[in-house]
Amino acid sequence: MPQFASSLAPPRGAPPRVLIVDDSAVARAALGRYVEASGRFELAGAVGDASRALAFLATQRVDVILLDLEMPRQSGIDALPQLLVAGAGARVLIVSSTAAEGAEVTMRALALGAADTLVKPVAGAFASRFGDTLLARLDVLAAPIAPAGPLALAEPARRLVTPVPLVPAAPAFDAIAIGASTGGIHALASLLAEVPAAVTQPILVTQHLPPSFSPYFAAQVGVSAKRPSVIAQDHGRVRAGEVVIAPGNAHLIAHALHDGSAATRLSQAPAPTGNLPSVDPMFASLAAVYGPRLLAIVLSGMGRDGLEGARAVRDAGGTVLVQDRGTSVVWGMPGAVAKAGLAQGVMSPAELGATIAAGGGR
Repeated sequence: MPQFASSLAPPRGAPPRVLIVDDSAVARAALGRYVEASGRFELAGAVGDASRALAFLATQRVDVILLDLEMPRQSGIDALPQLLVAGAGARVLIVSSTAAEGAEVTMRALALGAADTLVKPVAGAFASRFGDTLLARLDVLAAPIAPAGPLALAEPARRLVTPVPLVPAAPAFDAIAIGASTGGIHALASLLAEVPAAVTQPILVTQHLPPSFSPYFAAQVGVSAKRPSVIAQDHGRVRAGEVVIAPGNAHLIAHALHDGSAATRLSQAPAPTGNLPSVDPMFASLAAVYGPRLLAIVLSGMGRDGLEGARAVRDAGGTVLVQDRGTSVVWGMPGAVAKAGLAQGVMSPAELGATIAAGGGR
């Protein structure tokens, strides 16, 4: 297996290039075999530590980086910000044996910008099933970002690439609902960093994650948002100034209370998209509670979860915004909403946060 493959400027139509960064020679060899045998990807290189990876990226372009977290001299988590910059748009897939038990460090990696995670088998336990999962993840992360083309944005919507044009017309809202999947954790952190404490409307979030990650995700969101972040409970009251997170094993549903406030319910009813939790029931239930005073946002994610919920928000008179293609790891969920003509703005996470800040004082 070659340690380096030269390709400063690959020809158009060339297969996506993958760089492996892992201190284990056994892991590098096994991962490299999966990549090469697929026939769908090119193994650009395989290096044993972060410093060699940075040196490689100084002269080579890759599409995906497979990164171990436990490495000598500099851990993968510490090197991740530098690798993201040096990768110039390359998606980072964490492939580490700590990705399951070390949920806290995995959440930190996702918040820093890693696109996804995969548990690496122990040495000698690499099998075809793991290889199939790895290649499926690579198919998603290495998919080229297509030219933007025209979008059917809802009237009186317009394509927004900076927050400035929207600020004078920022929607008034009583609650914010956010749905996300692959790539959404980093996007959410970037969005929340732009929302000041003066914005006290409750923020309700559904992010596709395993249940074991929920406590760490809630803690991470609390740090990013600089406000209390709690996991939704059955019959929990929706409170001003809080972020409410859907647990990993149930939909977050809202219903109105007699005093005009709202409460959360948990549901495991099958969702049309098959997701649990699903963005659709959260959006639809919040639209029924808040009507035109709901702001719904769809961030990076694979699939179409959130599309029917966004339709319910629009039917109730609420506002729907989505993350733009260029900053999304996967433009499946936001793209589905935009292409259906339901989005009233397409923006980066930071611009979405600025929009919330502009409308949050009303």
